[in-house]
Amino acid sequence: MTQTHASVPSPPTRPASLLRQAGLPYFLIAFVARLPFAMMVVGVLTLVVSARGSLSLGGLTSAAVGIGTACFGPLLGAAADRFGQRPVLVLLAVTNSVALIVFTLVVYGSAADPYVLLAAAGIGATAPQVAPMSRSRLVTIINERMPEPHRARTLSATMAYESAADETVFVFGPFLVGIAASWIAPWAPLVGAAVLTIVFVGAFALHPSGRHVSDERGSDGRAPSAPAELFRPQLLVVVTGIFGVGLFFGATLTALTAFMADRGEPEQAGLLYGVMGIGSALLALGVAWLPPRFSLHARWLVFSGILLLGSLLLATVSSVAGMVAVLAVMGIGIGPTLVTQYSFGAARSPLGRSATVMTMLGSGVIVGQSIGAAVTGEIAQSVGTSAALMVPAAAAAIVFVCGALNGVACRAPWRSR
Repeated sequence: MTQTHASVPSPPTRPASLLRQAGLPYFLIAFVARLPFAMMVVGVLTLVVSARGSLSLGGLTSAAVGIGTACFGPLLGAAADRFGQRPVLVLLAVTNSVALIVFTLVVYGSAADPYVLLAAAGIGATAPQVAPMSRSRLVTIINERMPEPHRARTLSATMAYESAADETVFVFGPFLVGIAASWIAPWAPLVGAAVLTIVFVGAFALHPSGRHVSDERGSDGRAPSAPAELFRPQLLVVVTGIFGVGLFFGATLTALTAFMADRGEPEQAGLLYGVMGIGSALLALGVAWLPPRFSLHARWLVFSGILLLGSLLLATVSSVAGMVAVLAVMGIGIGPTLVTQYSFGAARSPLGRSATVMTMLGSGVIVGQSIGAAVTGEIAQSVGTSAALMVPAAAAAIVFVCGALNGVACRAPWRSR
């Protein structure tokens, strides 16, 4: 008698996680490689105020860094899409390190102020935007190597991690600048940033993932989408919204500095700002666990509404304890809003132009931060702290309005990735 045995199907194998596919060293290198970018604006301001004795010139040089980033950041992203990130980032690691050293020498030298501004713009123009490049790499890995059912959840978790890393670095970066400037010399933060750029941005460029060019690109490196798709309303509303977040960052830190200066402790502003930054980073990580039925559009409206509410309370604060409480409320709103905006940016990137879109978003944050700081500083000096504390609410209103307009954009047709 012949006995037949039914074959037992092997259990389905789970796809490798993004952590395993990219590798733990990738995330460590990418995190530290962000620090120089977070140190530049504050480091430039600190050095100019110390060496030239002009707060006005310091503010202008910080704005010049932002202008340089705005003009060249998206172009560098387009070059990374076209030729791959590795050659672009290797070139930027070298040129930006040189630009930081040159700026330091120009400030301490006898060069006229316009040359100081030109050197500051050179720092921004050559800034290696590691955060947008990292987002682009990880989005490419998710879209090309992971099964369709796992992509949405993985993408949400990735954007949450990236935003939390940004928040942590942008709190820790200015802290490092203050420590280095106080313990060593005002030039130390920029020299340190130059060293970090060569070592860690170079390592980020040479990581194996830096060789990859999106499969969406043709054999000649051309994208299947037209450049005009970068200027469609569905994407521009996201860029404008994240520009509002940058305005909020710059306005809040400057207004907080004026608030603490009125109490004779301006150096404590960074510590209070960290309350918002740390809370924001923690909430950004929590976005990955929100239920899918809580849509991205709804998240933008809800969390930017919390941000706007907290910002409106700023003008009513009269004590440090009250300020800490309000900053904690704003931290609840800012992190998840930023995660949501980057998620929309990833979803609406024209085919083959992921790095371009991510650098557009990253540049929007930096430009907004520079403009917000400059405008709020001028208002604080000419009108007063109370008026300066109202500027973050105006920035938060821009974010909220863009969230409402995004609802219209969600209903418009868009070429799916």
